[in-house]
Amino acid sequence: MNYIVLDLEWNQADGVRESEREELPFEIIEIGAVKLNSDREMIDQFNELIKPQVYHVMHYVTRKLIHLQMSQLEKGSPFPEVCEKFLNWCGEDPIFCTWGPTDLTQLQKNMDYYHLKPLTDKPLAFLDVQKLFSIAYQDKKTRSSLSDAIRLMKIPEDIPFHRAFSDAYYTAKILEKIEDDTVLSYCSFDTYRTPKRREDEVRIRFETYAKLISMEYPDKSHALADKEIASCKCYICGRKCRKKIKWFTPNGKHYYSVSFCDKHGLMKGKIRVRKAEDGNVYVVKTQRLITQEEMDAIKQRQVKAESAKKEQQKKMIPSRNNKNQKVRSSKPESFLRAVLRR
Repeated sequence: MNYIVLDLEWNQADGVRESEREELPFEIIEIGAVKLNSDREMIDQFNELIKPQVYHVMHYVTRKLIHLQMSQLEKGSPFPEVCEKFLNWCGEDPIFCTWGPTDLTQLQKNMDYYHLKPLTDKPLAFLDVQKLFSIAYQDKKTRSSLSDAIRLMKIPEDIPFHRAFSDAYYTAKILEKIEDDTVLSYCSFDTYRTPKRREDEVRIRFETYAKLISMEYPDKSHALADKEIASCKCYICGRKCRKKIKWFTPNGKHYYSVSFCDKHGLMKGKIRVRKAEDGNVYVVKTQRLITQEEMDAIKQRQVKAESAKKEQQKKMIPSRNNKNQKVRSSKPESFLRAVLRR
């Protein structure tokens, strides 16, 4: 088993001389990686420049950040050749590791653009070292920059940042230094490929919470109508819980609830509705145990959200005294229901 610590650099349309291609908004121009063995010891490295095929002008931000010129990239090889070489170097069943959650999505998008064999047909498990660093050494929520993390860990800055290999190297150095092996159990999932069937859904329980990555639905209403999504069973014992705070949303994207398990206590549920690559939607649902104080804070948030919703509804309903407003239905109740369904 090998850990492949990966970093990518990519280019995009300059906004003036080239029009952005919707199917490939970010073209990978460099792949850098470090291979660690099962003991998290560095055993090999990979670094290749990629000859651009889509964007032939370097975006000014990219040029400023990574200090690469197009003349240098022209000496590289096309993406399909470099990608094949990289995946062969990775070996069988690698554990991909990145600093942050975006690299594997961009890698798969570039692979699709060139019609290469997909890495997977479902969500891809990987280690987000940025998140693991926060779990091991911070508050589990903070997301530090790579350079800040290196300085906090007092790791020597041997090479400049913001190149694919150097950032992969520093990420690997941080992964090496995480002493608590249990931290590595907090894997992440790249959802460029989403579950298409119920049996392909991701259901995983960590030490402090549980996560579900659902199959796809045509739209948000279908997703939220699924009993599996709306249920509030205890993720520890599987018992049906009593709802203390019903599902509500402050923004139309995130939904919250609180339920009570007779054995394990108060449990917060969170639903995030996300858009899949094909235009459908899927749900990421998490559950974790909380304190009474945390429930009180959620209750206050619910009250605030419901108050805001009522104010919005008032603005949408025409005033009876305004003769210039025309109501299609002669029944105010029917009109209100129509408004609330929007």
